[in-house]
Amino acid sequence: MNLRKSLIIIIVILLIDQISKVYIKTNFILGESHDVLGWFKILFIENEGAAWGTKLSDLLPISESAGKLVLTIFRIFAVFGIAYWLWDIIKKQSPRTLILAVSLILAGALGNIIDSVFYGIIFDHSSGQVATLFSNEPYGTLFHGKVVDMLYFPLIDATWPDWIPSVGGQRFRFFEPVFNIADTAISTGVGILIVFNKRAFPKKSEQGQEVTDQNV
Repeated sequence: MNLRKSLIIIIVILLIDQISKVYIKTNFILGESHDVLGWFKILFIENEGAAWGTKLSDLLPISESAGKLVLTIFRIFAVFGIAYWLWDIIKKQSPRTLILAVSLILAGALGNIIDSVFYGIIFDHSSGQVATLFSNEPYGTLFHGKVVDMLYFPLIDATWPDWIPSVGGQRFRFFEPVFNIADTAISTGVGILIVFNKRAFPKKSEQGQEVTDQNV
């Protein structure tokens, strides 16, 4: 896979990700949901932290604002690192599987970085109202935006039987996390690296054969 094809993948994912997020922000109130199928809902939430909503301020003795800034700066450095990795493997004509996976991861990371860096200065808040794009009263500052999540798949939504100790009568949901297109791209890229590890990172003899196959 060459650089052009990789860039097309990244741009397409970024466009889908950002269009979906802007649509949700400008049409949904925070916490609002819409049933698509019984096991698939659009649920608008905002994520101020890392994966699963974790905040650095919950782990370190720093303020939420400082934790958010540190996390955003870390994400930016991570994006540069992934971008360099992608450029390097394309230059070395690495297997298409590896280039595809890294392209997906980079696209997802860029998608969430846009939220973290810019959304705080281009949207007003979504609590009790539909947000306005390019608002005169933005909800945050540069580098302090919140990541928009909306894809929710409660495949199982039930109650534990009363006879089960400790959890009886409590609600049980699977799959609970709410995520976005960027998260999906990252997870897919990581999944490809795990499932197709041997194709993504072939041994030297196998890599030479794969490069030959790509040039045929």
